[in-house]
Amino acid sequence: QVQLVESGGGLVQAGGSLRLSCAASGSIFSVNAMGWYRQGPGKQRELVARISSIGNTNYADSVKGRFTISRDTAKNTVYLQMNSLKPEDTAVYYCNVDGRSGDKWYDTSVFESWGQGTQVTVSS
Repeated sequence: QVQLVESGGGLVQAGGSLRLSCAASGSIFSVNAMGWYRQGPGKQRELVARISSIGNTNYADSVKGRFTISRDTAKNTVYLQMNSLKPEDTAVYYCNVDGRSGDKWYDTSVFESWGQGTQVTVSS
């Protein structure tokens, strides 16, 4: 089983910055893509940013140029640097990771895990 622990959310004024972190632990054989999603009040969950195992990234149009996703492969950790925050960025942010779990290369299985969510509130 793979667990994700998120940190870094909080309250910030418009124009400010926050950095989210998400660390994966457990029986991890390999990690594929890592990403961040968010769900604002009364809205559906949406993709914010995603990074592949080789570092390719994609972003929602609404955050391009303001948010940066990165990962530390050795630590199985993904980060989201959020700059120039706007009130419309207010949401619960969820980490998502997929890969293969298991201790032996010949005995692994696909996993996809979600973090518990961290609240980001941007005041105007």
